[in-house]
Order: sequence, then structure tokens, then C-alpha cells
Amino acid sequence: MSDSMSSPNPSTRRFIPDLVAAQAAVAPNAVAVVSATGSLTYHELEQRANQLAHYLHSLGIGREGLVAVSVERSLEMVVAALGILKAGAAYLPLDPAAPQERTGTLLRDAGISAVITRSGLAEHLLGEENCPVVRLDADAAPIASFPKSTPTTSLTADSLAYVIYTSGSSGQPKGVEVTHGALRNLVEWHLSAFQVTAADRAAHSAALGFDASVWELWPYLAAGAAVCLAADSVRNNPHALRDWMLQEKISIAFLVTPLAERMLLLPWPASAPLRILLTGADTLRHRPAPGLPFTLVNNYGPTEFTVVATSGVVEPAESTQPPSIGRPIANASVYILDEAGRPVAPGTAGELYLGGASLARGYRKQPALTAERFVPNPFQSEAGSRLYRTGDLARMLPNGEVEFLGRLDEQVKIRGYRVEPGEIVTALDAHPEVETSAVVVAEANGDRRLIAYVVLSGSARITASALRQFLLPRLPEYMVPSAFVRVPFLPITANGKLDRAALPQPATDNLLPEEDYVAPRTVIEERLATVIAPLLHVDRVGGHDNFFLLGGHSLLGTQLLARITTEFGVDLTLLSLFDHPTLAEMSAEIEKLIVAKVQAGDPVP
Repeated sequence: MSDSMSSPNPSTRRFIPDLVAAQAAVAPNAVAVVSATGSLTYHELEQRANQLAHYLHSLGIGREGLVAVSVERSLEMVVAALGILKAGAAYLPLDPAAPQERTGTLLRDAGISAVITRSGLAEHLLGEENCPVVRLDADAAPIASFPKSTPTTSLTADSLAYVIYTSGSSGQPKGVEVTHGALRNLVEWHLSAFQVTAADRAAHSAALGFDASVWELWPYLAAGAAVCLAADSVRNNPHALRDWMLQEKISIAFLVTPLAERMLLLPWPASAPLRILLTGADTLRHRPAPGLPFTLVNNYGPTEFTVVATSGVVEPAESTQPPSIGRPIANASVYILDEAGRPVAPGTAGELYLGGASLARGYRKQPALTAERFVPNPFQSEAGSRLYRTGDLARMLPNGEVEFLGRLDEQVKIRGYRVEPGEIVTALDAHPEVETSAVVVAEANGDRRLIAYVVLSGSARITASALRQFLLPRLPEYMVPSAFVRVPFLPITANGKLDRAALPQPATDNLLPEEDYVAPRTVIEERLATVIAPLLHVDRVGGHDNFFLLGGHSLLGTQLLARITTEFGVDLTLLSLFDHPTLAEMSAEIEKLIVAKVQAGDPVP
């Protein structure tokens, strides 16, 4: 089908606890996890996780139990997650730095069986929740008294492995339930696709509550590789992170898209051990420059599809087109459908649907929402086959790869037109002096405006007018941003998405200038500038500034004409405004009308 792509079925294999145990048996002294404070061999990791699993069994926690984990990124974090899986239970990762109110909301919603944490964090975590608390430091001695042997569990592909909460468009977090079968599919595909061996050293830089941490951990431990935990002081700093990766001889790593794009611009030695850089979580806008010593792989996937649904190598190329999100991973199917659930023609935009072995079970304790988003698969005859409605807009490219076009719920209306901010970003990023960008909608006095945030290349100096002139041949006028804010980088959330709340408000010190500022030279220009500035929400208007290039449009133009009539007592026409859009030209036209009124003996303000 032109709208669907599938990969062959994998062989049936064991689950994560068995795979890690097998590595501990084969190479007990091999390093499993490394941090700035120490390391664990596979033998040590296996024994400590087994003891924790037995301890959880003593608390009555087993299959389908859900255990919250709230510890810093550390060796203990890995021991806790593996120990929970070995007990047959599932883990719920929580950020220890998250606000207490949000943490309490997640704990109450999830219905946890226990919490694993450290002393000092438990009080922050728990409110009215009444459940066992395992403090890895204070309870170290009792945990160590339990057997080091593998506990008895009976996992199936349908057994719950972990729950991760994501934010929804409703504003209410929702817990995604992922099974061992779905997790195993991710692991098996990953090991095969990237030829992971015990010789690899993999970077782990994601927060435990971000589903990328699943991807950074289990495939490598299943392969006998070393997982290296990046310290918080380096994991979000491109230069420091690159140096750490070189020092630790990292051979494969995942970085969220904004961070990966910044890493691509850094110099890398030809001898760098890094062979694969994986990226995802946001739209990749740029291709790598030729000559980098590693392969860049772009990935796409919602939490509801166990981290990765599609994947593709990004070839270095001189192209303004952003990279695709690749093709489906093993045992995944992609469908692009219209609003009636029918396949769209190749090259036509539609909603992206996902099906296959990596599909999550659904949303925890939300059957109605699960039924709404996980729908029956009309393209498969197998009983119970489902598709996940991603809410993402995509289209099939001629080469069979998928192009991500943005979120359906990110569509906005500007003056009655539907606008996809991602389309504006794509056009803006094609400018040679723009490294990356983001576009958001701001409202003021009932008027909606597009604000572009740009990260410029190096010491590039460019005006807002020049950027608008660059965009006008590429976009409709209503899609050209009215303001351009220069930022050193785009802020991202813990989940690798653009952090819109952290973007600065447009202000004099961060707005890209228009043409070289020329102060108003006449009384009329000064008065007119005080009329235009608040209408366009700008701090100042110079003599050469163009009303339309400052963000004005025909609707605002009619408001401006009314204010000119009130301020100057003359009636400027819309046609005249289009013909004379700069402050100086507009003022000259107003002056002509005033002179004509005076000569006619009519009063003027």
C-alpha cells in the first residue's frame, strides 16, 4: 500500500530480565553501568537487582504491581528499574526535581504499590499516599540480606513493563502503559538496526521520566554493552557533552533534536569513537555537514509506541528540505489517513496512524481515552488489532519515507487563515544565517501575531526586514512573522520538546532590528510613530520602517486609518497606505492632506 509500510516479524525471544541475566552469566566482569561516582559490572548489577526484587516480593509486590522510582540519574537508578522488572512488576519513573504537587498527582492517578527513593526525597514525594517506601540508602542492609539468586517470575508479552506520564492537549497528564512485548520489539529492532555488540559504549543522558531513557538503557544492557551516565553538569552543554563523549569513548548516543543539531556544528576529530548519533523528540531541520565521523539517524515515535516508530539515516546533502523521519521499524505499520479514516494519496498530508508490536497497552485507568486514541485497525483481519492515532500530520514521500509536517493541534488561525507554524520554521531555517528557529502565536488586545525566535549562525547580523523579505516569496503574507526575537538557543523541556513557556517576551534588547533606525524627523512623523507603535506592539517606529514589514496587514491597516483620522483629522485611503507604507512616506501623504484642508479653510486638529 502506498500509504502503509511494514517490516517482517521478529523471532520470539526472552524479556529484559532474562536478557540481562544472560549477559551477566556470559561476561560477569564486564562493565554494565558507568557514572562519575563509580561503576557496576554485570555480575554486580544482576545480584543487586535480584536482591531488590526479592525484597519487593517480601512486600507483596509482583506481576502488574506498579513501583514508582524517584532517584537521581545514578547506578542506583538502573538497579532499581531492573530490580522492579525482575520482581515481575512495572516501574513508574519520576523526576525527583519535579514539583511536589505534580508528583502527588501522578502517584494518586497511577495507583502505585510502592515507592523506591532515597532518604530526604520520600517526604517530598509522598503526601496522603499510603504505600511502602523503599529507601535505597537507609534500607540498604535489609535489601542486602535477601538472596542474590534470580527470583521466580512469569512474564508474558502482555505483562506491564513500565508506565510513563505524558502531557496531553487537555492539560492533564496521562500514564502510558507499555508491555514487555512492546519493549522487547524495540530492543530487538535496535540491536539489529545498529549492530550493537558488547564492545559498544552507549551514552545515557535523558531523564528517567523521559521515554528516551528506556531506549538509552535496555537495548545496551541486553547486548552486554556499557551504559555511561552523563553527569547533569554536561548532558545539556554541547561542548562539555562532546568532550565527555570523546573521553568516555562513546560509540553510540541519543540526543534530543535541538541538542543534536548544536552538536552537529561542533568540530569532531576524525578518530572519534562515536559511530552513530541518534536523534528525535522534535522536528529535525538540518542535515549534517559532510565529513563528520559518525552517522546521524533521525527517529520518530510517541510514548504510546514504545519510543520509536520510524527511523532513517540522514545523509549529508546540500538541501533546504528538512530530513524525513524515515521508515517503520521492525513489526511496525504506518498509515496516513484522512479525517474519515481513509488512506490518502501518496504525497498528500493526513494524520499519522501507527500499528504493530510496539503499540502500548493504553492509558492507565482511562478506558475512554484509550478507546478514543487506540482504535480498531481496519486494515488487518487479526482480532484485537489496533492503531494509535498520533495527532501528527505527515505525508508519504516518493521514495517511501515519511515526512513529518507538525501537530494537528498546533494549527492556529491568523486572520481567518489556518497556519502550521512548522511550515514557517521550515522556510525560515532555509535562510543561510539562521541556525534554527521556532514560531509561536502571541495575543494582544484580541490581535493574534506570529513571533519567530531565531538562533543565528555565529556572529551573523541580519535585520528583521531582511528575514521578511526572504520569507515573502516563500510564504503567504499572513504567514510571515511580525516580530523576530534573537535567542542564543531554543529552550527545551525534559522531554526534548520546545519549551514555549521559557521563550523570552519580545523586548527592545532581543528583537532583531528593522532597517537601520532613523528617528522621526518632523512633528507629523513623531505623532504618527506614537500611533503606529502601540498598534503593532513595537517599542519604536523609525522613518524608514515599513508598516507591513513591521507586522501590519490590511485589518490593522483599517484600524490605523481610523486612528489617523482621529489624530490628524484627515482621511487616508487604504490604497494610499499600500502605496506609501513607510513612516516617512505616510507622514508626507498626511501632510499633503492637512495642507489641502488648511488651504480650503477647513479646521484640523
